[in-house]
Amino acid sequence: MSALEEIDPPELSRRLAAPEAPVVVDVREPWELDICRLPDSVDVPLGELPGRIMSLPADRPLVILCHHGMRSRRAALWLRAQGIERVSNLRGGIDAWARTVDPGMRTY
Repeated sequence: MSALEEIDPPELSRRLAAPEAPVVVDVREPWELDICRLPDSVDVPLGELPGRIMSLPADRPLVILCHHGMRSRRAALWLRAQGIERVSNLRGGIDAWARTVDPGMRTY
């Protein structure tokens, strides 16, 4: 198994504009999603991930995100251990996205 891919927010922005865009899986809690979120993300709080793994799309790459990139890294590594190869972690999380891609996004 290769090392976990970590991508930065500008790279995710480029990938989301591509024809075969990845699915963004947000592992933050509902109260965090009420503050800010990426459009069209799949919201799966980290604690629910094991029970919802079968609902994740298998035909597209996944990019996992959280607030700062730590929970999402754990989630991405866990998904890799379950045999899902096409998974990346968003380095710096939604906070880095707001600082580098969408400065108008609310932060916390």
